[in-house]
Amino acid sequence: MRIKYTSLLAALIAAAPAVSQAVETAADNLPLMPLTAAAKAPAPTLAVTSPTVNKAPSEDPFRETDVWNRIRTGFSIPDLNNGLVTKHANWYAERPDHMARTTARASLYLYHVVSELEKRNMPTELALLPFIESAFNPVAVSSANAGGMWQFMPGTGRDFNLKQNAFKDDRRSVLASTDAALTYLQKLYDMFGDWQLALAAYNWGEGSVQKAIAKNRAAGKPTDFESLADLMPAETRNYVPKLQAVKNIVANPGRYGLSLPLIRNEPYFTAVDKASDIDLTVAAQLAELSVDEFKALNPQFKRPVITGGEQTQILLPKANAEKFHLNLAQWGQALSTWTTHKVTSARESIASLASKFRTTPEVIRQANNLPSRGVLAAGSTILVPKISATAHRDIPMDIADNAAVNVVDEPVATRNNYRKAKASSGNTKSRIKLVKARVSRDQAGKKRRN
Repeated sequence: MRIKYTSLLAALIAAAPAVSQAVETAADNLPLMPLTAAAKAPAPTLAVTSPTVNKAPSEDPFRETDVWNRIRTGFSIPDLNNGLVTKHANWYAERPDHMARTTARASLYLYHVVSELEKRNMPTELALLPFIESAFNPVAVSSANAGGMWQFMPGTGRDFNLKQNAFKDDRRSVLASTDAALTYLQKLYDMFGDWQLALAAYNWGEGSVQKAIAKNRAAGKPTDFESLADLMPAETRNYVPKLQAVKNIVANPGRYGLSLPLIRNEPYFTAVDKASDIDLTVAAQLAELSVDEFKALNPQFKRPVITGGEQTQILLPKANAEKFHLNLAQWGQALSTWTTHKVTSARESIASLASKFRTTPEVIRQANNLPSRGVLAAGSTILVPKISATAHRDIPMDIADNAAVNVVDEPVATRNNYRKAKASSGNTKSRIKLVKARVSRDQAGKKRRN
């Protein structure tokens, strides 16, 4: 797991973008992304071999019918062969359900990842790295707050232009996070000249790897991955062997009693430009997809409305992109039902805002992912339903890019006043119940008449 260094530690170790690995067992508990185009089929049995030099991109990447074969063809990182590789290969082999879930998710994204690797003349086994990082779940979040398929820490994501705000988190974006991860990996390879060390640095940080290399050099020892392994934390020491284990399984799944789903060697999705704000549910409806299927390709959108101008794209299965355009042309309703409101003071409670925007507190809380308790701090920008005055306005990009939601504890005075009022109310009721009439109503009436 990449460690997010404190400022003191960062001063001692060369600054390196930090990324964090999602634990495999945790990834198993994450929701399974829907699969509409991949069916299980045994993969051909191939020898576990890999050349030691990088290959040029294929002149005809479509010569293969299966993405797995395309990955095998581009293997070019030297193999590891040690006890840790065997241990992790056996771990995966003993968990066919985990492998089935992971490869089902991967089937949506692998064609794109492999294509990007080939464009950059990078080893295609790097396409398997999300097996280790997130089990190919783009909404995976580690205990260290690393997110997405490639498990970027927040700071590292910003270093690689991955936007993170109240409306979106590009660490989850299939396109943006893949581009950032491959850029980072290439940078690390250029730094170390060795893919195994580059992978160790992706996990541990380049400063830590540089320090370990310097220590071995000073002692007259080799500086390859296995020679540095004793200086690494356990996670990094196991990181490259895990990738090698998955590589071995992909190369020869039958050897491990596994089969891989057929992933056709053709794009699964295409990017569609959008011209205005659109509700996520509306986008899914126009594409004739379930909301879960839509989110599987567009997990970066965190709110019920997709904001941004023409540069914002949504991903759709190729067959559904045409349906989207046809349905959009015939859509006669508003595309978006949401706008933003900036909280100016603590007096703007969620209840008062719900009344102002003709909705319920529950709707506002759900749309903004707000906890059940607490008050909105002044300066927070939240989503609210559109009313007539804002019915035709899109959310400005500068507001969407800089929106922040801050929830603070309810003021102590407010809580105390509430408790006192409740206690007072309770005591009043209690006292009233103890009062007993000394005379009947009839008798009291007679006395007054007399």
